[in-house]
Amino acid sequence: MEIRPLQYFLMVAREGTISGAAHALHLSQPSLSRQMQELERELGCKLFDRGSRRIELTEAGMRLRRRAEEIVDLVGRTEAEFLVSADTLAGEVRIGGGETPAMGLVADAVAKLQSAYPLMRFSLYSGNAEDVGDRLSSGLIDFGVFVGHADLERYESLPMPAHDVWGVFMRRDDPLAERRSITAEDLVDRPLIFSRQANREMQDWFRQDIESLDVVATYNLLYNASLLARRGIGYVVSLQGIVDISEGSDLAFRPLEPALTADVHIAWKRYREFSPAASVFLDKIRELWS
Repeated sequence: MEIRPLQYFLMVAREGTISGAAHALHLSQPSLSRQMQELERELGCKLFDRGSRRIELTEAGMRLRRRAEEIVDLVGRTEAEFLVSADTLAGEVRIGGGETPAMGLVADAVAKLQSAYPLMRFSLYSGNAEDVGDRLSSGLIDFGVFVGHADLERYESLPMPAHDVWGVFMRRDDPLAERRSITAEDLVDRPLIFSRQANREMQDWFRQDIESLDVVATYNLLYNASLLARRGIGYVVSLQGIVDISEGSDLAFRPLEPALTADVHIAWKRYREFSPAASVFLDKIRELWS
């Protein structure tokens, strides 16, 4: 299978019409249609449901889209790596992670590498542990940052010199903001807003099933949850150091009592053949965090 038909297929999937994709690719519509028909014959399955206005991917088409994105991305990155001269370190390092203050340690490593190797580039992807794990396993990112209870058996990993602190964000004028810390008893009958990835930690800390609590909303990005807290919709259980709680902010943060912390790890795919840029990044974080 050649790479070009996969690139054409991805454009059709993106545009939703043969005519739109043909225009973007500077091809004639009949030529692109033939290419897609040949791709379907080569794979032995139907990739599109051709409606009157838009093209929809079949189940096989959606599977191919995911795999084609990985293949095209890998080919592009490989070509870019080998176009660099032997005496110049360049290339892109891709790092995924959730919202955690520990990403500041990654930023420190990036700053030092950018100073030493100006042609290096960095791409950051934000997502929950499941999203980051999927991208790490498929090769779409080089490294993933995981907070708390995460299944790292599939990866090589390195503990980061950071421990995140769990607590509660709330309006600064809320009565609970007058306390130095928040207990489970303080929250048990109040509207709560939880991270989708923190069920295990919260269940252990509350010592009861999450379903028995009044969870009015869940989130995977804390900024969006903070908007709910500002409107008094609920108490956001989250990590410290992500949302602004400075004097001018209308939000306050109080740690949990008993204290609940989370270890942070950076991981990479086992037996992964790194690019020169990714290898240098790994060496740098090992140096900084040892």
